[in-house]
Amino acid sequence: MACAVNTIIADDHPLFRSALRQAAATSVPEQYIKETSDIDGLFSLLKSHPEIELIFLDLTIPGANGLQALSQLRNQYPDILIIMVSANETPTIIKQAMSLGAAGYIPKSSSLDVISEAIEHVLNGDSWLPTDIDLTDVVVNDEQSNFARNLEKLTPQQYRVLAMIADGLLNKQIAFEMSIQETTIKQHVSAILRKLNVYNRTQAGILFNQLSQVGKLEAS
Repeated sequence: MACAVNTIIADDHPLFRSALRQAAATSVPEQYIKETSDIDGLFSLLKSHPEIELIFLDLTIPGANGLQALSQLRNQYPDILIIMVSANETPTIIKQAMSLGAAGYIPKSSSLDVISEAIEHVLNGDSWLPTDIDLTDVVVNDEQSNFARNLEKLTPQQYRVLAMIADGLLNKQIAFEMSIQETTIKQHVSAILRKLNVYNRTQAGILFNQLSQVGKLEAS
Protein backbone atom coordinates (compact mmCIF):
# COMPACT_ATOMS: atom_id res chain seq x y z
CA MET A 1 0.00 0.00 0.00
CA ALA A 2 1.17 3.50 -0.79
CA CYS A 3 2.43 5.54 2.16
CA ALA A 4 0.71 8.67 0.84
CA VAL A 5 -2.32 8.96 -1.43
CA ASN A 6 -3.68 12.02 -3.20
CA THR A 7 -7.45 11.78 -2.98
CA ILE A 8 -10.62 13.59 -3.98
CA ILE A 9 -13.91 13.03 -2.17
CA ALA A 10 -16.74 14.01 -4.52
CA ASP A 11 -20.02 13.91 -2.60
CA ASP A 12 -22.65 16.51 -1.75
CA HIS A 13 -23.30 15.22 1.78
CA PRO A 14 -20.86 16.85 4.28
CA LEU A 15 -21.39 14.17 6.93
CA PHE A 16 -20.53 11.36 4.55
CA ARG A 17 -17.51 13.27 3.25
CA SER A 18 -16.37 13.51 6.86
CA ALA A 19 -16.87 9.76 7.33
CA LEU A 20 -14.84 9.00 4.19
CA ARG A 21 -12.07 11.31 5.35
CA GLN A 22 -11.98 9.59 8.75
CA ALA A 23 -11.92 6.11 7.18
CA ALA A 24 -9.18 7.13 4.75
CA ALA A 25 -7.05 8.44 7.60
CA THR A 26 -7.37 5.04 9.28
CA SER A 27 -6.38 3.13 6.15
CA VAL A 28 -3.45 5.21 4.90
CA PRO A 29 -0.63 6.72 6.99
CA GLU A 30 -0.66 9.93 5.00
CA GLN A 31 -3.57 11.37 3.01
CA TYR A 32 -3.80 14.51 0.92
CA ILE A 33 -7.54 14.98 0.52
CA LYS A 34 -9.50 17.48 -1.52
CA GLU A 35 -13.29 17.71 -1.30
CA THR A 36 -16.01 18.85 -3.68
CA SER A 37 -19.80 18.70 -3.70
CA ASP A 38 -20.48 18.70 -7.46
CA ILE A 39 -19.13 17.42 -10.75
CA ASP A 40 -17.80 20.78 -11.94
CA GLY A 41 -15.75 21.06 -8.76
CA LEU A 42 -14.39 17.55 -9.33
CA PHE A 43 -13.13 18.25 -12.83
CA SER A 44 -11.72 21.59 -11.69
CA LEU A 45 -9.73 19.83 -8.95
CA LEU A 46 -8.49 17.21 -11.40
CA LYS A 47 -7.28 19.91 -13.76
CA SER A 48 -5.38 21.75 -11.03
CA HIS A 49 -4.12 18.63 -9.23
CA PRO A 50 -2.73 16.12 -11.76
CA GLU A 51 -1.22 14.13 -8.91
CA ILE A 52 -4.64 12.72 -7.85
CA GLU A 53 -4.60 8.92 -7.50
CA LEU A 54 -7.97 8.07 -5.92
CA ILE A 55 -11.51 9.43 -6.24
CA PHE A 56 -14.55 8.67 -4.12
CA LEU A 57 -17.46 9.40 -6.46
CA ASP A 58 -21.08 9.72 -5.37
CA LEU A 59 -23.35 7.98 -7.90
CA THR A 60 -25.73 10.95 -7.95
CA ILE A 61 -23.36 13.86 -7.37
CA PRO A 62 -24.97 17.15 -8.49
CA GLY A 63 -24.19 18.00 -12.09
CA ALA A 64 -23.74 14.40 -13.18
CA ASN A 65 -26.17 11.81 -14.48
CA GLY A 66 -25.97 8.25 -13.23
CA LEU A 67 -22.88 6.48 -14.47
CA GLN A 68 -22.00 9.04 -17.14
CA ALA A 69 -19.58 10.74 -14.75
CA LEU A 70 -17.82 7.44 -14.09
CA SER A 71 -17.49 6.66 -17.80
CA GLN A 72 -16.16 10.17 -18.48
CA LEU A 73 -13.60 9.90 -15.69
CA ARG A 74 -12.42 6.50 -16.89
CA ASN A 75 -12.12 7.96 -20.37
CA GLN A 76 -10.13 11.06 -19.39
CA TYR A 77 -8.24 9.74 -16.35
CA PRO A 78 -7.74 5.98 -16.88
CA ASP A 79 -4.97 5.69 -14.26
CA ILE A 80 -6.99 7.09 -11.36
CA LEU A 81 -8.70 4.61 -9.04
CA ILE A 82 -12.41 5.34 -8.60
CA ILE A 83 -14.53 4.04 -5.74
CA MET A 84 -18.25 4.60 -6.17
CA VAL A 85 -20.25 5.54 -3.07
CA SER A 86 -24.03 5.41 -3.01
CA ALA A 87 -27.16 4.79 -1.00
CA ASN A 88 -28.31 2.64 -3.91
CA GLU A 89 -27.45 -1.02 -3.32
CA THR A 90 -29.22 -2.45 -6.39
CA PRO A 91 -27.03 -5.32 -7.71
CA THR A 92 -27.64 -4.38 -11.36
CA ILE A 93 -26.35 -0.84 -10.78
CA ILE A 94 -23.34 -2.12 -8.84
CA LYS A 95 -22.46 -4.52 -11.66
CA GLN A 96 -22.79 -1.74 -14.23
CA ALA A 97 -20.47 0.46 -12.18
CA MET A 98 -17.87 -2.29 -11.90
CA SER A 99 -18.12 -3.07 -15.63
CA LEU A 100 -17.41 0.62 -16.32
CA GLY A 101 -14.14 0.36 -14.42
CA ALA A 102 -14.96 1.28 -10.83
CA ALA A 103 -12.41 -0.20 -8.44
CA GLY A 104 -15.00 -0.58 -5.70
CA TYR A 105 -18.55 0.20 -4.62
CA ILE A 106 -19.26 1.34 -1.05
CA PRO A 107 -22.86 1.59 0.19
CA LYS A 108 -23.44 4.69 2.30
CA SER A 109 -24.86 2.44 5.01
CA SER A 110 -21.37 0.96 5.56
CA SER A 111 -19.56 1.35 8.87
CA LEU A 112 -16.23 3.15 9.14
CA ASP A 113 -14.48 -0.20 9.52
CA VAL A 114 -16.01 -1.49 6.29
CA ILE A 115 -15.10 1.70 4.43
CA SER A 116 -11.51 1.42 5.70
CA GLU A 117 -11.39 -2.20 4.55
CA ALA A 118 -12.62 -1.19 1.09
CA ILE A 119 -9.96 1.51 0.78
CA GLU A 120 -7.20 -0.91 1.80
CA HIS A 121 -8.32 -3.51 -0.76
CA VAL A 122 -8.46 -0.99 -3.60
CA LEU A 123 -5.08 0.57 -2.78
CA ASN A 124 -3.59 -2.92 -2.72
CA GLY A 125 -4.74 -3.43 -6.31
CA ASP A 126 -7.89 -5.42 -5.64
CA SER A 127 -11.49 -4.58 -6.43
CA TRP A 128 -13.95 -4.37 -3.55
CA LEU A 129 -17.64 -5.09 -3.11
CA PRO A 130 -19.78 -5.47 0.02
CA THR A 131 -19.56 -9.03 1.32
CA ASP A 132 -23.34 -9.41 1.21
CA ILE A 133 -23.55 -8.50 -2.49
CA ASP A 134 -23.35 -11.39 -4.98
CA LEU A 135 -23.20 -10.33 -8.61
CA THR A 136 -22.69 -13.84 -10.01
CA ASP A 137 -26.21 -14.23 -11.39
CA VAL A 138 -26.89 -10.55 -12.05
CA VAL A 139 -27.74 -9.98 -15.71
CA VAL A 140 -27.21 -6.60 -17.35
CA ASN A 141 -28.10 -5.47 -20.86
CA ASP A 142 -25.29 -6.73 -23.14
CA GLU A 143 -25.74 -3.91 -25.67
CA GLN A 144 -25.55 -1.29 -22.94
CA SER A 145 -22.60 -2.97 -21.22
CA ASN A 146 -20.60 -3.23 -24.45
CA PHE A 147 -21.40 0.39 -25.24
CA ALA A 148 -20.25 1.49 -21.79
CA ARG A 149 -16.96 -0.37 -22.10
CA ASN A 150 -16.36 1.06 -25.58
CA LEU A 151 -16.69 4.60 -24.22
CA GLU A 152 -13.13 4.28 -22.92
CA LYS A 153 -11.93 4.14 -26.55
CA LEU A 154 -13.07 7.71 -27.21
CA THR A 155 -10.77 10.69 -26.95
CA PRO A 156 -11.92 13.47 -24.57
CA GLN A 157 -12.98 15.57 -27.57
CA GLN A 158 -14.95 12.68 -29.07
CA TYR A 159 -16.63 12.13 -25.71
CA ARG A 160 -17.71 15.76 -25.69
CA VAL A 161 -19.11 15.41 -29.22
CA LEU A 162 -21.03 12.30 -28.15
CA ALA A 163 -22.54 14.12 -25.17
CA MET A 164 -23.83 16.85 -27.49
CA ILE A 165 -25.18 14.27 -29.95
CA ALA A 166 -27.10 12.76 -27.03
CA ASP A 167 -28.49 16.23 -26.28
CA GLY A 168 -29.86 16.36 -29.82
CA LEU A 169 -27.43 18.86 -31.34
CA LEU A 170 -26.72 18.79 -35.08
CA ASN A 171 -23.19 18.75 -36.48
CA LYS A 172 -23.38 22.45 -37.31
CA GLN A 173 -24.45 23.26 -33.73
CA ILE A 174 -21.72 21.08 -32.24
CA ALA A 175 -19.13 22.77 -34.46
CA PHE A 176 -20.30 26.16 -33.21
CA GLU A 177 -20.17 25.06 -29.56
CA MET A 178 -16.65 23.67 -29.97
CA SER A 179 -15.40 26.43 -32.29
CA ILE A 180 -14.16 23.99 -34.93
CA GLN A 181 -15.09 23.18 -38.53
CA GLU A 182 -18.20 21.11 -39.28
CA THR A 183 -16.09 18.75 -41.40
CA THR A 184 -14.03 18.00 -38.29
CA ILE A 185 -17.21 17.17 -36.38
CA LYS A 186 -18.26 14.79 -39.16
CA GLN A 187 -14.91 13.03 -38.84
CA HIS A 188 -15.39 12.77 -35.08
CA VAL A 189 -18.90 11.34 -35.51
CA SER A 190 -17.64 8.67 -37.92
CA ALA A 191 -14.88 7.71 -35.49
CA ILE A 192 -17.33 7.65 -32.56
CA LEU A 193 -19.76 5.31 -34.36
CA ARG A 194 -16.90 3.00 -35.33
CA LYS A 195 -15.37 2.86 -31.85
CA LEU A 196 -18.73 2.35 -30.15
CA ASN A 197 -19.81 -0.26 -32.72
CA VAL A 198 -23.20 1.40 -33.29
CA TYR A 199 -25.08 1.96 -36.54
CA ASN A 200 -25.93 5.65 -36.31
CA ARG A 201 -25.88 8.74 -34.11
CA THR A 202 -29.42 8.09 -32.90
CA GLN A 203 -28.44 4.72 -31.44
CA ALA A 204 -25.33 6.27 -29.88
CA GLY A 205 -27.38 9.05 -28.29
CA ILE A 206 -30.00 6.67 -26.91
CA LEU A 207 -27.44 4.35 -25.33
CA PHE A 208 -25.51 7.27 -23.88
CA ASN A 209 -28.65 8.73 -22.34
CA GLN A 210 -29.59 5.36 -20.86
CA LEU A 211 -26.53 5.67 -18.65
CA SER A 212 -28.01 8.87 -17.24
CA GLN A 213 -31.02 6.97 -15.92
CA VAL A 214 -28.90 4.82 -13.63
CA GLY A 215 -29.18 5.86 -10.03
CA LYS A 216 -31.93 8.44 -10.47
CA LEU A 217 -34.17 6.57 -8.05
CA GLU A 218 -31.52 6.75 -5.32
CA ALA A 219 -32.85 8.26 -2.13
CA SER A 220 -31.36 11.67 -1.46
